[in-house]
Amino acid sequence: MTNTAQQLANIIEVLDEKSNMKTVIEKINEIIMKINEVKEEKVRDRGPESERDMNEDDARRISLGDLKDASHKEAAKTLGLSYGQIYSARKGFTFKAIYKEANAK
Repeated sequence: MTNTAQQLANIIEVLDEKSNMKTVIEKINEIIMKINEVKEEKVRDRGPESERDMNEDDARRISLGDLKDASHKEAAKTLGLSYGQIYSARKGFTFKAIYKEANAK
């Protein structure tokens, strides 16, 4: 049983076999609400959303400059960029020349 299924099994009581339609509908709605709560808890916070496009100066700062030791999330927040933009630049998917320069040292 998955962790989510186990969590739901622990908080949702089983219906009696002689339950009426109203009780069944209420139970289904309860299950849906609990599943939505569990889904919301699992959302990963990767930091802020991007406010602008990344430029070469930003890439240089995060790979070679004052933000090179900051986490992806911290650098993103400082520059108004997204986690993904920072990750892509640091891993060489974007700004390849700066990535090569940073990894040549």
